[in-house]
Amino acid sequence: MLYKSIHTTIYDYVEPVSLCHNVLHLTARSGSWQTRRSSELRISPPPSVMTERIDFFGNTATFATIEEPHRELSVTAVNVAEIAPVSAPMNELTPPWEVVREQLRTDVDVLAASQLVFDSPYVATGDRFAAYAAPSFPLGRPILEAVLDLTARIHADFRYDPSATTIATPIEEVLEQRHGVCQDFAHLQIGCLRSLGLAARYVSGYLVNTPPSGRPRLVGAEASHAWVSFFCPGFGWIDLDPTNNQIPYDHHIVLAWGRDYDDVSPIKGVILGGGKHTVKVTVDIAPIMSGETSAPAEPHEESAFSKEFSSQGSYKHLGAEDERI
Repeated sequence: MLYKSIHTTIYDYVEPVSLCHNVLHLTARSGSWQTRRSSELRISPPPSVMTERIDFFGNTATFATIEEPHRELSVTAVNVAEIAPVSAPMNELTPPWEVVREQLRTDVDVLAASQLVFDSPYVATGDRFAAYAAPSFPLGRPILEAVLDLTARIHADFRYDPSATTIATPIEEVLEQRHGVCQDFAHLQIGCLRSLGLAARYVSGYLVNTPPSGRPRLVGAEASHAWVSFFCPGFGWIDLDPTNNQIPYDHHIVLAWGRDYDDVSPIKGVILGGGKHTVKVTVDIAPIMSGETSAPAEPHEESAFSKEFSSQGSYKHLGAEDERI
């Protein structure tokens, strides 16, 4: 199935912005179940400098500098991606989780994955997270079965509440208060897995808005979304969505992945000026026919939010709190 996503972010400033530097992770990836067919970034005012590179994790990162004074910044990312569902491995075919942990410690063949066992800016490890995960991980349990059980417990134990947390809320507080958003649940599950010595990464993207007949509507399907991927030798990276208690199959569109949100924030950067500002984000996703990749998509459904922010000086960092997932 082909899907077109249109992701628009608009910043409105009280005072003129004279200089703006941004890095964007808004280009869809290609991978095992997804092929990027086309991508486009539309930025207004037009950047004086715009370059693209592949970052450490293989994501497309776009750098844009706007040097003309402006009171509004608009960024629209248009991606066309083909989703070809793949089957997840059988639980009993994956090795015991403690065997995977030992391989991550000693096997040079999984060195690239082992770096994702450690703490990162938004994900701490510790005894509290290991203790929460422990009931799902008795010795000898196949790792996929164990991680699926942890995913189901997070889904059951935690309440989706967009007003409960901010990007600055530590996952220790999320664990204690038992509520948050997709981003929080992904960070929490990553913290639990890493606290057991397992490798896990953060995945950002979208959910297709309308599920097939007979399947429940997915939480987070009208905005950016986040989920988790863990590493299993012999099987590679396996994705799981704790917000919806499922293995991503045919409704998850991948933008980027990294250690946590800090590596894949849709837009972040720094501005000179601006004062207070508001931000509005809309995400539209629609299925298209194979010959329509260059045609504009009709909005399938729209989700928008707006917030107000103020600077603490001439320069203000953008992206951390402006677009919560």
